[in-house]
Parts: sequence; structure tokens; C-alpha cells
Amino acid sequence: MSKKNAGRRRFLVQSAALVGGATSATLSSPAAAQELAGQPWERVYGAPFTGYGQPSKYEAPVIRHIGRPYGDLAPGSGASLSPIESLEGIITPSSLHNVRNHSGTPDIDPKEHRLLIHGMVARPLMFTVDSLLRYPMTTRTHFIECSGNSNRGLTPQPAQVPAGAIHGNAACSEWTGIPLRVLLEEAGIDASAKWLLAEGADSAHMSRSIPIEKAFDDALIALYQNGERLRPENGYPVRLFLPGWEGNMSVKWLRRIKATDGPTHTKDETSKYTDPLPDGKALQFTYEMGVKSVITRPSSTMTLPRPGLYEITGLAWSGAGRVRQVEVSTDGGASWTAATLLGEERPKSFVRFRLPWEWTGKPAVLQSRATDEKGRVQPKRADFLARYAPDIRFHNNSIVSWAVGADGKVTHVYA
Repeated sequence: MSKKNAGRRRFLVQSAALVGGATSATLSSPAAAQELAGQPWERVYGAPFTGYGQPSKYEAPVIRHIGRPYGDLAPGSGASLSPIESLEGIITPSSLHNVRNHSGTPDIDPKEHRLLIHGMVARPLMFTVDSLLRYPMTTRTHFIECSGNSNRGLTPQPAQVPAGAIHGNAACSEWTGIPLRVLLEEAGIDASAKWLLAEGADSAHMSRSIPIEKAFDDALIALYQNGERLRPENGYPVRLFLPGWEGNMSVKWLRRIKATDGPTHTKDETSKYTDPLPDGKALQFTYEMGVKSVITRPSSTMTLPRPGLYEITGLAWSGAGRVRQVEVSTDGGASWTAATLLGEERPKSFVRFRLPWEWTGKPAVLQSRATDEKGRVQPKRADFLARYAPDIRFHNNSIVSWAVGADGKVTHVYA
């Protein structure tokens, strides 16, 4: 048996002990077992079929964390963050996917929408949505993360909010669409074209410059998400998707792609999305999202009811490719233990990590640290801050710390 499989087997044995202990305790009472046979829902005919399924009413509290920095003046500008603390696995439900909008969600009629490819091409092309849907497609599972995700972890004092309200401007879906290179080749892109301009059909006309190498690598013209057509807030009827790169570059409601010989320096990539340095300069075009992880359970605002065996679990990802290792510390980084990974075979995708942990009732500080296939290691918060000027807002991939008090309450701390 390989070392990796042996580790997974130990994890499953420990987890089974946790679950098995709880089950045997619950069923030890004959009266409790008898009650299972007489619940109200077992005595009535169930609900009829519906055309589109909905979550259970008992899951109504699981909703996104909504940020509206401009309040009622611009209710569609801001972000809606995924409740990662309440989710499992690696796929984010489309209805709980993170959303970052600059001017709300447009109501686009797919019959009227067009995608133009022009600029330095031999044959400018105009596509209807129906024509795009007729192309052969490919399907990939990737994460998408706003470059401003986790910027609440850069404030002077740690925010005491759920994990998703800090780190939930990221999600992972199954994306289906047309490789961008197929459409560029059909248009006869000029060999001297080095960049693309991608522009959306929202009222802000979100636009970004994209190096041509990314377009011919893994860029996708996405039409489906998690098996169904894109949701409006996620770019319906068609969006650009650039795996592993900062989320706003995956332009939603895509209406045109222009081939150019240099970057366009649009308003969206000059007024923001740059990284200020201590010497007064700033980094521009820092596209790739760094290797990152966050423990989602236990996490901030949760409470452990009593000492005992728990599972530490969370998500890890890297814009550089595959996550190769996630280590967990329960003592603020003094020691580390490798966690079990699920989904690590997928590049630029969420990975779920798990580690059994026996909490003795003493204070603890939980951290996770990810390493990707290029050997890049998630940095400490102090090391990340030292790289940039104090007003840094983007690309925070530093280690996250949750403190567990003697009373079981979990809080956000800087360690």
C-alpha cells in the first residue's frame, strides 16, 4: 500500500470512529429508536414534482454574504460572497457562486446578443449565441477568485464574521464552452497580435487586456456552468473564462474581443487591480492567483459544543496548477500535519482537505498552509504584508488563523 493510500485509510478509520461513536450513543435508547418510525412526514403523501428543484426550506439560512459598498445608490455594485463555511466538496452550487459586479446584472436577450471578434484578424466575425451553441465544446472544472478576495484579512483588526464573508469571493464550478483559440483561428488572427481586449455588455463595459499566450492556452468561451446554461449574474448568455487568473479578467456578458499589438490599459486595469510596492511603484498585470487555503470548519463565529474528536476541513487552490500538499497546524504554526486531499488531480481547481483533530478543551489556533506543484508555499500574513505598501488590496493569499477558546468559541485572529 502506498504512503498516500495508507494515510487516507488512517483518516477514514479515525473518521469512522468519530461517526460510529455518535451513532451508537444515539441509538442506545430503545425509545429513541422507536420514535424513528413515527415522524409526521412518514404519514402524509409527499410534495408533487416541480419544474426546477429548490433547496430544502430547512437550508434557507445558507445564503451568500452580500457586500454593497454604495448602499441603495448602487445596489448592484459590490460583491456577493460564497458561504464556504456551509458548503462541502469542491463544487460551488451556481446559486451560491460568488459574484462581483460593477454595475449590476444586465438582463440580456440571447437572441439579440452578439459576440464580435475583430482587430488584428483576417476575417472579423460576428457570432450569435445560437451559432456559438453549435460549436463542439469542452468541459473543465476550475476555480474563479476575485483578486480582492480576502482583503478583509488586511484590515488592522481581524473581522469577526464567518469565513465566507472574508474569503468567499471565490468559487469552483464545472465550466463548458468553446476554447477561445478555436474562434481566434477561425478569424485568422494576425501573427503579430500579442494581446486581446475583452469587453462586457454590462453598463460599466468591464474590459481587460489579455496576453495572447493565455488565449491560446486554456481560455474558454463559457456557455454552461455546472451542467446548465450560465446564470445571469455569472455572465449569461456568454462569458470569457481564464482559469487561474484574477476573476475580473474572465469578462462576463462578453460582447467583443479585439486583437491588438499591445495592452489597451483600460479604465478597469489602470484605476485598480494593481499592487502597490513599498518603494512607491506598483505592479501591473499580476494576473495569476497565488497558492492559497482556508479552513472552513471550524472557523470564525462557530462554536465547538464540547471537547472531543472533530474534523478540520477546508479548501485549497492555486492559479499555477495543482495543489500538492496542505498542512494543518493546531498550535499557531509551531507544528504541522499533512491533511488528506480530495480533488488534487485537477489543475486550477478547489481541493478539499480534511484532518481529524481531537480537541481537549484547551485554547488552540488553527491554520492551514498549501503548497502547489510549482513548489510555491502559502506565505505567513506578516511576510505577505512586508512585500507591499500598506494600502495593498489585492491578491492576499496569506495564511488564515482561527483561534478556538476554552469555551469552544472560534474567532478570527492574526498570528
